[in-house]
Amino acid sequence: MLQSPLVLPAQRAIAKRVVAMFNDASRGEHPIVRRPDGLFGPDAVAWRVHGDVVGMLVGGVSGLLLQMLHPAVLAGVWDHSNFRADMHGRLRRTARFIALTTYGGREDAERAIARVRTIHGHLGGTLPSGEPYRVDDPTLLAWVHVTECWSFLNGWIRYGEPDMSAADQDRYFAEMARLGAMLGADPLPATRAEAHRLIERMRPALRVDDRTREVARLVLSQPPASRATGPIQSMAIQAGVELLPGWARRMHGLPAPLLTRPLVRAGTMGLANTLRWTFAGVRAADTPIPGDIGA
Repeated sequence: MLQSPLVLPAQRAIAKRVVAMFNDASRGEHPIVRRPDGLFGPDAVAWRVHGDVVGMLVGGVSGLLLQMLHPAVLAGVWDHSNFRADMHGRLRRTARFIALTTYGGREDAERAIARVRTIHGHLGGTLPSGEPYRVDDPTLLAWVHVTECWSFLNGWIRYGEPDMSAADQDRYFAEMARLGAMLGADPLPATRAEAHRLIERMRPALRVDDRTREVARLVLSQPPASRATGPIQSMAIQAGVELLPGWARRMHGLPAPLLTRPLVRAGTMGLANTLRWTFAGVRAADTPIPGDIGA
């Protein structure tokens, strides 16, 4: 089936639309080419986790909803981002940064990290409470880092590798700690247990206010980039909410998906399998259309 001349055109069309979600052709963006001389390398667990479109989409939604619960992290987005006018652009830039630092060459990855650190180093402000904040505060960066890694890994486990070993899960956090350190985050978990403890330690600082609700609304209700990608986005958003820890879902005032959970999980798994089948066929046919977010 993968090599069938009747199937391949459909696979190419689907792959092209998915790739367009992460690469803005009008800006000359192209998928990141996988290189073995990057920060991690082909044997890294991060290559496995970050290479799955659906797992990353679902984890990305869940991670964003977790991150914005910290008032200082939210303030950095609120004060210094054009997310209201260009939510798709912001999400696409984040996805490209992850792809570049995971799969790109070391020099390109280090250049991207240095650029982010330079930008963060000039940004700060004042919280509604009157307390000052800095975007490059190591503790805030640690919250962004741990919630991102936690969510990406959980998205992969649920929809890609349900029997992933505990050792590989720990390896993922240890690998990503290297990236977190390069970005200036501290403290950094090196195992899943350490990540869980860090999240629990930071929970007392989390809050929900009108700004949290506004950003969450924009994330959850953003229109799709195209009609073709609408079903993918809708499913990823539902699955991302379902992936949240119960306490985070309650803070956001989102309903517990007890009745819809089986449908959401089954639909998302079906989508994940369809996209893997699609990209496997594209790769087998040796087409130039890339096979995932990172390559």
